Amino acid sequence: MTKLRFLLFFFLVMYVVIILRLFYLQVLKENPSSEYLTTRRIPAARGNIFDRTNQTLATNQVEYKLFAEPKKVSDIEIANIKIARALNVEESTISARLDKTKDWVAIMGGLSRSQKDAIEALKLSGLGFDDEPTRYYPEGSTAAHLIGFVGKNSEDESVGYFGIEGFYDQDLGGLPGLMRSDRDLINRPIFLGTQEKIDPENGRDLVLSIDKTVQDIVKKKLKEGIDKYHAKDGCAIIADPDTMEILGLSCLPDFDQEKYYDFNEQYYKNSAISSLYEPGSTFKPFIMAAGIEEGVIRPDTIYHEKGPVTIGEYTIKTWNNTYEGDITLTRALEKSSNVAMTYVGEKLGKDKLLGYLKSYGFGELTHIDLQGEVANALKQQKDWYPIDYATVTFGQGIAVSPIQMIRAFASLINGGNLLEPHVVKKLINGQQAKEIQPHVIRKVISKETSDKIKTMLVSTIANGETKYLRPEGYAIGGKTGTAQIAISGHYDASKTLASFIGFSPIKHPKFIGLVIVNEPKTSQWGSETAAPIFFQIAKELIVYYNVTPE
Repeated sequence: MTKLRFLLFFFLVMYVVIILRLFYLQVLKENPSSEYLTTRRIPAARGNIFDRTNQTLATNQVEYKLFAEPKKVSDIEIANIKIARALNVEESTISARLDKTKDWVAIMGGLSRSQKDAIEALKLSGLGFDDEPTRYYPEGSTAAHLIGFVGKNSEDESVGYFGIEGFYDQDLGGLPGLMRSDRDLINRPIFLGTQEKIDPENGRDLVLSIDKTVQDIVKKKLKEGIDKYHAKDGCAIIADPDTMEILGLSCLPDFDQEKYYDFNEQYYKNSAISSLYEPGSTFKPFIMAAGIEEGVIRPDTIYHEKGPVTIGEYTIKTWNNTYEGDITLTRALEKSSNVAMTYVGEKLGKDKLLGYLKSYGFGELTHIDLQGEVANALKQQKDWYPIDYATVTFGQGIAVSPIQMIRAFASLINGGNLLEPHVVKKLINGQQAKEIQPHVIRKVISKETSDKIKTMLVSTIANGETKYLRPEGYAIGGKTGTAQIAISGHYDASKTLASFIGFSPIKHPKFIGLVIVNEPKTSQWGSETAAPIFFQIAKELIVYYNVTPE
């Protein structure tokens, strides 16, 4: 009888304990299910990136993460030796992770299929693999600055950095899914508990305006030129002037996207959108076009080039200190006369000069769809001095980015439209596609002025220092530039930034190109460094686009 009473008392106590535990979990505890409910993110597949001809520039490939449940490994020491040999790593690397006291450990990630097969062939108990989607760039670093790369953030999540990967990270990354399930104390699913799954939404695919063939040409010729002229670095951009679609863009040196972690952060910087420079004489056509548009000059206006021009305490000379007397303004552009440009600036007037600089888009972002663009604000008019108005007419005392420069120059030759440059042509989400249309920001000059400045630019090539570079039978318009580099507030005559901007064909240009070479050692002049690189690119593009002689 005593035993029965004891058992009855024991079961009664247990019953009360269970009731109290349930009361605590379901009533008193703030989130009663949180102790057993686990949530796991299901990663979305990152979108692919294609060039305009649907050649793959960025996609995904699967790598593998090796994990172990040490308590299920029959012989830790043997497993350590075999795994290390299969992966060709030090045994200490594996032994440090095979912790016998833990239920689950990650051993090594980033394994290839062949490495996974080698481990599986060992037939060791307690080992397993998780898939690890990684970014793969089939064309290597051909378009590194354009594409950017995918790295990890502080929470070990994949994130796009720089270029397209950075700018379109949300579109490419998609939305992760969720798996919510109740688990017991040893992490086994409770099948009668909560089991919810939200499928991930994969990222969008992007089709770029970039043409891989053009991109290959641009990078190859730029690299050859930088090596030939012993330059510090350089950039080249090719675009469609009627739409401002970027067809090719390369800045060197660049980096390996799949091994981005081996490079200093300075290599990630895309100088085409993230650096500022003084454009020098390539800026002169903007002022000429503004003067023609305002009716204060004509291409055949005569200017008396008699010698240096004095402005306050400053003296402005021609680049070679030679003067030809009476010349037309077309000839002034051909010989790149600084003193003639100060005359055009005076005729235009201070207010209109500054107004056109703003209208061309200098001092503002272009809003190109690449991560990392910078712009330098124009000084307020009260901060401009007479010498500033003079020097800006020939591209000194103003800082611009290469993308600003080529966008503004495109307006000179496309009929006067300032457009927003872009790299993505189409965003694809399943069966739906969104086309990116050209965006005209404003009209800068008339078509009549555009036609006149194009004629002047063709004459500049035909009768200027670069005439020997022009392929026979083909008309190319353009302008060279050489700017001394400012160091500690003073110009260093031994260090220059050489540039050339040009286009072809003339009537309906298929491409516009800008080449910039920083600190070339063989020659300081744009006509002898940047211009030859441009013409090497142009010759290939003339063939590629089947341009006929004009």
